[in-house]
Amino acid sequence: MATPVLTRHVLDGVLGPIFTDVWTSDRERPRPAVMVVHGFKGFKDWGMFPLVAERMARAGLTAVSFNLSGSGVDDAGQSIWPERFGHATYSGDVEDMRRVAAALSAGRLELAPTSVLGVLGHSRGGGEAILFAAEELRVRTLVTWAAIADVDRWPGQAAGWRAAGSLQITNARTGQVLPLYPDILDDIEQHAAALDIRAAAARITVPWLLLHGTGDESVPPSEAEVLHRAAAHNPALRYLPIEGAGHTFGAAHPMFGIPPALAVAIDESVKWMGRHL
Repeated sequence: MATPVLTRHVLDGVLGPIFTDVWTSDRERPRPAVMVVHGFKGFKDWGMFPLVAERMARAGLTAVSFNLSGSGVDDAGQSIWPERFGHATYSGDVEDMRRVAAALSAGRLELAPTSVLGVLGHSRGGGEAILFAAEELRVRTLVTWAAIADVDRWPGQAAGWRAAGSLQITNARTGQVLPLYPDILDDIEQHAAALDIRAAAARITVPWLLLHGTGDESVPPSEAEVLHRAAAHNPALRYLPIEGAGHTFGAAHPMFGIPPALAVAIDESVKWMGRHL
């Protein structure tokens, strides 16, 4: 099993820096890279993400895990830019993903250039991974964990949100109250076709592992069923419900041990990426 080395990098993102971790055991020769995309209120060092990236690298892949510039989180995992969080949009997140992919192709992360990519996204990051994979020819395979099937997560709240100027979001981990401005509402309205996750799912032709916990309390399993139906034409789709698993498959922050559901999710994902990259 390869022994990976971690290096840290900073790329220019839509709303600020994209803090980027690269895990690999070979920087001289081109090898496939897995982009690991966190979700809403997430960041690259939360819970299971470092473990996922390291396991991918130990399997002989390069893993690239990063803080989307709209996360508002610095390289130490601290939420120090609430305004960036407040102005984050789906379109901005996908553009950040394009910039990471471009850096990989150009060899700008102390790596040999590579244009063979896999994407693993969780929750909102899973929906964004679907949008990205549907447009990006460099993506050869996709893994989604608890992915959203629709970008409108706040039904009936738009009018009051706009009137107030922001929606207040509490970070359960830190207790910090973060503003969410109407930028994301504008993004949804102005780019409805481009942000149609179900339509994007229907365009996915690469191998796709769709993982979802049957006990997900944040993104209901019914959304996985929507994605499964949308992508039913894809013979390389595998839908894997994980019985009883919640939204993070048992992961917490900080991590203490690996819960059984998370072990299954990681093992299946690493095998999938290794098989298809």
